[in-house]
Amino acid sequence: MPLFGELFVSEIFKKPVLDPKGDDLGRVKDLLVIKGEPLPRISAIIIEKKKTQYRLTWDSLSIFNKRIISAKIYADKLESYSPSADDLLIVRDIFDKQIVDANGAKVVRVNDVKLEGLNGDACLIAVDVGMRGILRRLGIERNGENLVHVFGKTLTYNLISWNYIQPLEPRLTTISLTIPRQMISELHPSDIAEIISQVSHKEGVILFEGLAPDAAAEALHELTPDMQAAIIDKMDSEHASEIIERMPPDEAADVISDLPTEKAQELLGMIEKEEAESISELLGHEEDTAGGLMINEFIAYPPELTVSEAIERFRKDAGELEEAYYIYVADAKEKLLGAISLRDLILAPPDAKLSDIMQDKLQTVAPETDEKVVAGIISKYNLLALPVVDKDNVILGMVTVDDVVDLLLPPASRKKRRKV
Repeated sequence: MPLFGELFVSEIFKKPVLDPKGDDLGRVKDLLVIKGEPLPRISAIIIEKKKTQYRLTWDSLSIFNKRIISAKIYADKLESYSPSADDLLIVRDIFDKQIVDANGAKVVRVNDVKLEGLNGDACLIAVDVGMRGILRRLGIERNGENLVHVFGKTLTYNLISWNYIQPLEPRLTTISLTIPRQMISELHPSDIAEIISQVSHKEGVILFEGLAPDAAAEALHELTPDMQAAIIDKMDSEHASEIIERMPPDEAADVISDLPTEKAQELLGMIEKEEAESISELLGHEEDTAGGLMINEFIAYPPELTVSEAIERFRKDAGELEEAYYIYVADAKEKLLGAISLRDLILAPPDAKLSDIMQDKLQTVAPETDEKVVAGIISKYNLLALPVVDKDNVILGMVTVDDVVDLLLPPASRKKRRKV
């Protein structure tokens, strides 16, 4: 039996279903969905009469449209129905549930579901996430159209095609849906984090696991500590370690510090030794100090290196760093001798030595220096980065201006770091 035209589920909700003689069998309570090719399809209509529910299979219907729904059978042939968690019902399981709309980089809600006839079946072709869907369910869609026309505007449709929707979990019984995850990976990390923050931890983990590793690494730091911990703790350890490895050490340390000790140690043992050592070093500092704020990845070259040699080396080294504001000059024991801005390096004669063009009167801080003092120095001297040195003037890392901005305007992810 074909579906005549197209319709929205809200247009037939609570609509009477008639038997062959036109007598009332009950009213539409819900629609049972099963997998179909190429789209999910309606396998049965659930009707209700006198608080009892019945199941009308699609084959038992003779007419199905906005005006009339009639069956081929009579009341004595009705099959009783008891709601099951294994069924996917449109009104119960899809209405008002969350969908990730990558075009708008936000989480929206399903206000209605659009059906259309395809090869004799009623298929789910789109979900309505706009104002029309809300008004339609309230039974005032036409009044809404008339109202906006008074102001010279049009009430637009906001539909997401079912081709772009898939269950977050393998079972079709999932109540939260999302567009293909590769589209999410292309969003800005802050947008990804905002989307994940609006769904449950379980759903956030599932969505996060589908992201490309680089996108996951960038988005993770934007999440709140509890969401970070929930995601990494529940993920496969191998996958989680791959994401941690792609993060800057200071951001990775923030995430690791909030995990259960056993999980944190497991991940540190799985990532590359050099990366694990950098993270462990940062975990040894209190977060409200220069050591806790610093990035322990920086560029330092020997003083005898020429400008042309330094530029050539910088081209190779800078690609692996999160930030590169200055080139530091250090001796063989890594003692800090000076610093050179990238501007000064480019403008200097190619054969000049770094020791000839470096600034040797530098502002530095110790690892235990309070973060407020660090922020004050960076602000006072208009620095892009401030080197952190130990008692022997060995350079340990640098605090960047970005870290100070985060300090003044703390993101939700900043927190007291716990030692592992």
